[in-house]
Amino acid sequence: MEKSMEDVKSKIGSGDAVVWTADELKKKLSEGESVTLDDVDVVTCGTSGVMSGTSALLHIPVSEPGSFNKAKEVYINGIEAYPGPCPNELLGTVDVYVYGTNHSRTIDGYGGGFLFKDLVDKKEVEVEVVDVDGNTFSNTVTIDDMPFARMIGSRMAFKNYSSFTNPGRDATKSIFNASPMEGPYNSYSFSGCGDINPLANDPDQLCIGESTPVLLNGARGVVISNGTRSSPEKPNLMLTADMKEMDSYWLGGYKTAMGPEVFDSVAIAIPVLNEKILSNLMVLNKDIELPVCDIHGRHLPIDNTSYAVWDDVELRPSVDVDKCFSCIPCLPNIYCPVNAFNKDKTINYDLCFGCGYCATVCPRGVPSIDMGSISINAEGKDRVIPVTCRQSDRKRGVEISGVLKKRILDGEFDL
Repeated sequence: MEKSMEDVKSKIGSGDAVVWTADELKKKLSEGESVTLDDVDVVTCGTSGVMSGTSALLHIPVSEPGSFNKAKEVYINGIEAYPGPCPNELLGTVDVYVYGTNHSRTIDGYGGGFLFKDLVDKKEVEVEVVDVDGNTFSNTVTIDDMPFARMIGSRMAFKNYSSFTNPGRDATKSIFNASPMEGPYNSYSFSGCGDINPLANDPDQLCIGESTPVLLNGARGVVISNGTRSSPEKPNLMLTADMKEMDSYWLGGYKTAMGPEVFDSVAIAIPVLNEKILSNLMVLNKDIELPVCDIHGRHLPIDNTSYAVWDDVELRPSVDVDKCFSCIPCLPNIYCPVNAFNKDKTINYDLCFGCGYCATVCPRGVPSIDMGSISINAEGKDRVIPVTCRQSDRKRGVEISGVLKKRILDGEFDL
């Protein structure tokens, strides 16, 4: 038996379609339920995590027409942006590209990801332009003042990643950890949402390809193509969507030992049309390999584990203020990658990413979270290493796939 897209769309239109999130499907499978082609019509998959390939293309009003000929340098909240390719001569406006990984020269710990969140939140940002004659112009704008604001991700939603530990004794800086990673073999950081991730559920890309509609940070977007560094073994996607339609909950900055990065959330619907598609959807965390690499070189695998690292763990920390000794400085407040841990020992759960690093660095156990551990063999020894930092947020991944499910059922998202 096979279904057509027309069959699925017709069932959605009549209200008869069965739509599950990937998380709902995986729970059924883990509980031993049998799932057939007749049981489900669409599965929505989601992921949320650090996605370094994120950039924005913005059209920004700066000053009155005729005030400057051509922009040479542009800074937004101190973050370097790149004018062009159109010169916009004498228009008083600039087209710029902004990288989510660029760092502010004026605001400590602030980068492109934090800027994108501020823009989507409709906060005012400071724009500074230096023209080809050395004159400086500035303006304060919000995203509503910009005629065009579009996110473009050159590589997003990887099918799977590498993960990292430090075999050495010296702490090592890396974008793959919130602070210099300690060693030897006592810290572990990983990325990827495992068996709810879109490409993990469609590894052959039978459904996900050019022009596939997606939900990118809450906005309807589209797959442009496979992204840079994509391969058949580790595919990823180039995505785009209108930033004016995004919800700031789904994106933001994420501070690492090498400076701020950017995180995004993506959901994609997979129509269950045939047995091959259904078979791919049966994947569970334990089935998805996760290489463990030396933090000193991401292409140096030590051993392998799996995304079962997501099973039976907590997705958000809790706080016990009675354990607090009022340490100065407060390490969770300093090292929280998303600035969610407050000085009053509370957590802003709207900002919280579930990375768990607040619990890793607090010497008194004020914030705590069960993130589990991995077991590997390295240098001839069996080792158990605690998970100390997560750079993907399964909670947001589950939630955004739930948002997509609702929009499909409500007729607000056309497959």
